[in-house]
Amino acid sequence: MTQDFRSDGPRKVGQVKEVTSLANPIVKDIKALTVKKSREESGAFLAEGLKLVIDALELGWTIRTLVYAKAAKGKPLVEQVAAKTVAAGGLVLEVSEKVIGSITRRDNPQMVVGVFEQRWRQLRDVKPKAGETWVALDRVRDPGNLGTIIRTADAAGASGVILVGETTDPFSLETVRATMGSVFAVPVVKATPEEFLAWKKKADVSVVATHLAGAVDYRTIDYKRKPVVILMGNEQSGLPDTLAKEADALARIPQTGRADSLNLAVATAVMLFEARRHILTLSETR
Repeated sequence: MTQDFRSDGPRKVGQVKEVTSLANPIVKDIKALTVKKSREESGAFLAEGLKLVIDALELGWTIRTLVYAKAAKGKPLVEQVAAKTVAAGGLVLEVSEKVIGSITRRDNPQMVVGVFEQRWRQLRDVKPKAGETWVALDRVRDPGNLGTIIRTADAAGASGVILVGETTDPFSLETVRATMGSVFAVPVVKATPEEFLAWKKKADVSVVATHLAGAVDYRTIDYKRKPVVILMGNEQSGLPDTLAKEADALARIPQTGRADSLNLAVATAVMLFEARRHILTLSETR
């Protein structure tokens, strides 16, 4: 019987199963989640590591399948997670290290992997309030960059990340790894450029975009007057004119030395923590 990861489809639930074969159909379906098409069709994704699985469960994410290596059997935290999975109607697989290594595509794999339901926030439901900061990313391509930005947004207290246009998948194995669990704490939204611009006009936000033609030092921008959306461009081509011209401010990050630009994740971190500094200063003066 093939495991069906769709929430509305039949699936084997509420049980523990021992699996040692790479040819097992359930294992094949789990391994398929490393492919974007399979994630989109199933609405599921993989999260590696006991910490990430615990974080996800504590934050209320729906687990469909828990996979753990035999070497992890009997460890209290693993047993607790397994019990929670079964109680939630999920499937628990006890597998060989060979099987879990094939799932994660690592020679030294984590001992625990969870299959979770994807969770997306709808752009129409995003109504930023004063003091909030959001990040909007135009066509971000690198999974490591996206994962690092989601993690940084979490650390900087941002309210969420908006993916604009064709971007890399926030639920890919590589991106989830790079978030270090923050993908479970930070709302993620996807939108076309047209949807984003239409939302911007209604949401009463201040869009601050980094741009090579930016005339304003990022430190002098007023991040406190309205909720802020920090808009960052594609790694190679930056922001297109259609988005840049709609920004309320085009910012630049002054640099010295021979480098003429920063890595996308680094530049986003600089902007996020500057916005946080302004907002904290406002709070302290009230």
